[in-house]
Amino acid sequence: MPVNKVPVGTVLRLELQIGVDANGNPIYRNRSLNNVKPAALDQDLYDVAAALAGLQEYSLNSVVRIDRAQIVQV
Repeated sequence: MPVNKVPVGTVLRLELQIGVDANGNPIYRNRSLNNVKPAALDQDLYDVAAALAGLQEYSLNSVVRIDRAQIVQV
């Protein structure tokens, strides 16, 4: 039987560098925004992440988009 992928939601994760440890390695902390519309464009999500990073005390290391989907039989 064929199956379809049905988008359930998207998570936008910002990885912030909050400092360095005793060995000089960076320490990261994640901030996640849930229930993002799956139809949101990558550029729009990046722009939002960059704007939010500007409000943070720490520097932005990376932006991750996590798409969640449900696989259902047709």
